[in-house]
Amino acid sequence: MVFILFSLILLLPALMGLGKIAENLSGSLWHGISGKIISGILACTIIWTVLAFFIPLNIYVETLTLLSGIFCFFKYRLYHEWYYFFNKNSLLTAVISLIILFCSSFYPYILDHFGYYVPTIKWLTEYGIIKGISNLDLTLGQVSFWHIFQAGFSNFSDPFLRINAILLIVYTIYIMEKQQWIHLCFIPVLLLFTQSPSPDLPVMIFSLIIVNEIISGNKKTSLIFAFSAFVFAIKPTMIWLPVLSFLYTIIIAKTSIKSFIPGTVIILLFCIKNIWTFGYPVFPVAIMDVGVSWKPNPEVIRISSQYAILKTYDMQYSYQEIQKFSRVDYIKNWLFLHGIKSKINILFIISLLLFIIFTFLKKKTVISLICISILMKSILVLIFSAQYRFFIDVLLVIFFVVFFEFFNKKRSLLLFTCMSLFFIGFLSFPEIIRQNVPSFRLGSFMGKFKKEQLYQPSSYQYQPFDCYKVGNLKFNVSRNYPFNFDTPLPAISSSYIFDDAKAGIFPQLIDEKNMKKGFIWQKMNLQEKKQAENVIHNIKNAYQ
Repeated sequence: MVFILFSLILLLPALMGLGKIAENLSGSLWHGISGKIISGILACTIIWTVLAFFIPLNIYVETLTLLSGIFCFFKYRLYHEWYYFFNKNSLLTAVISLIILFCSSFYPYILDHFGYYVPTIKWLTEYGIIKGISNLDLTLGQVSFWHIFQAGFSNFSDPFLRINAILLIVYTIYIMEKQQWIHLCFIPVLLLFTQSPSPDLPVMIFSLIIVNEIISGNKKTSLIFAFSAFVFAIKPTMIWLPVLSFLYTIIIAKTSIKSFIPGTVIILLFCIKNIWTFGYPVFPVAIMDVGVSWKPNPEVIRISSQYAILKTYDMQYSYQEIQKFSRVDYIKNWLFLHGIKSKINILFIISLLLFIIFTFLKKKTVISLICISILMKSILVLIFSAQYRFFIDVLLVIFFVVFFEFFNKKRSLLLFTCMSLFFIGFLSFPEIIRQNVPSFRLGSFMGKFKKEQLYQPSSYQYQPFDCYKVGNLKFNVSRNYPFNFDTPLPAISSSYIFDDAKAGIFPQLIDEKNMKKGFIWQKMNLQEKKQAENVIHNIKNAYQ
């Protein structure tokens, strides 16, 4: 907790100072501490994304950014705003912040933390954005904007990767400044995403903020669309938010087409980044082929698509079984999966139906636009990969819109208190979850409370790894473990080695002497096939 608090004390003034510069150049979506900090997050991420094409986001980039932000913090005397804020909101803000700091100090348990988040951040800090990195490990082709932001502060100001906890405290400040108490109801749920740099937390927070600004009648449409585009760049399943902002701009606010320019630039940068790392504009969809030589092998993409379908059904059916489903079976089997995910899926469908009825009864244009946008997103998710984690944001937004006028301060605080106690217990005593909800698989990866986390966040280390070479590529593989979060670069997940060998290909360096120039895939010759077979043999033996 203490280490995260130090990160908080260092990062909030720096981001606020950077946000002040950004607001001087482009205006502010809303005034206040939270507005400046979130503007700083956006500006910092965009600048770092451009820089990462050319240089790593190392300690020099971090130091220069922090010094610039803190200098502006004092130059513009922004500390006065903190003084006025704490005079009004000190007790409640402090209590909520302590809860966030405590919950964020637990062990990370989201599997993507080990297979995607940490490896991506390591690549960004050591090399920057790498051309064709999806050929090395397909998952790394995502490179979310949020991980670019986290990477830039991971060298010394946030080495335990708890940037999500800091953002959740900024969200708390936003709630206090806006006096929109219904947002307190979401904090306990979001506590589950503070142990990792999961992009799910920022997109949920930003979507709730943007929907709140739209419902409140904010007419700064250029910034609303820009922030919506930023959320989409963090996680493309949030496509509904820029759609909503677009509809709001042309139907309700009725502003000029110039309002879309900043957001369009952000989306263009997102597409360029994806083409550079993945070969196509939107990860992981292999559409709009621009003909680059480093795009992934079609067979590897096909295997990945099959795996996404298996995840839709919680790995409870084989791909062959799913292919034999009738249209009715597709829906029925998804709704009635074994375990807790079935209940989440049913809740999702019921919530959508009730929200459609609610929208019809309210007959308000802004609510209708929200309904249209999330219905579009829901349909796309159901078609491509209906995993429950892809529509948590929809459930939160529906709750927010439906109960916007119902939850005053007293009711919000009551629900916040009850739910916070529940989720603190959930994190502190994971064995209860494992015993009572065995279908919640993440419960088996949750670590117990340790007194050491009161000063240092709990984190895992796994150093054993083996070195191999296939063709011109020397690489590392974690020994007897499927992920490479603690393995020196370049590292490949064993599952992708199996997929590549099955496809008869293997990643190779574009320039054997300079890994920064990226990766391509090549068909293996006889010698390389023998090398790959030896690698697979050793990996399998390690698990025996």
